[in-house]
Amino acid sequence: MDQTAYRDRIGQLVEPGERVLAYAKAGAANGATPPPPPDAAKPEAPAGRVSVGAVLLNLISPLVSWAWGDRLVDRVVWGIAGRGAPGSAASRLRHALSPPGPDLAVRDTLLVATDRRLLVCVSGPMKLLSSRADDERSAAETGIAWSASRAEVASARVGWHRLNPKRLRLDFADGSWLAFTVPIAESGRPLRDVAAALSA
Repeated sequence: MDQTAYRDRIGQLVEPGERVLAYAKAGAANGATPPPPPDAAKPEAPAGRVSVGAVLLNLISPLVSWAWGDRLVDRVVWGIAGRGAPGSAASRLRHALSPPGPDLAVRDTLLVATDRRLLVCVSGPMKLLSSRADDERSAAETGIAWSASRAEVASARVGWHRLNPKRLRLDFADGSWLAFTVPIAESGRPLRDVAAALSA
């Protein structure tokens, strides 16, 4: 879906008098991320110790997974995609984007920089072969998943990470950080616009 379809909906989500400076469709970067907040629903822990076989199984079959193995595979394959203590801004943001439960729907994530806040919005469920009406419905169901005041965002910059030259790193005032990316084939300009708006 073209990200200009979200422009009107974003205008409805902001507070009266709040100006939208930039927005970009992006996804949370793959890799090791901060642990969830202490009050988050915890997944079931595996019984006993996790073996090397469990880690190999995580690599071979994505349907079989253990949390410990997932974190190790993420760290080795993708690197670090965020840091922070449980309950930090990065931890809360990452958890807001992946709530517990079996929601298998595909959704767009939008980063919105306003003159007051950073908004992270999530679209409604999207269909693989969608019509224009489906896209409009998905955009109309977009809502705010997480927000932070501009003072909570210490810096934002776009740079290289491994083979991807379009990775936005959001650093927060509490020392935590989280990365977002766009596919290699898509333009990195919207991400750079968001970074510039947050850094101004």
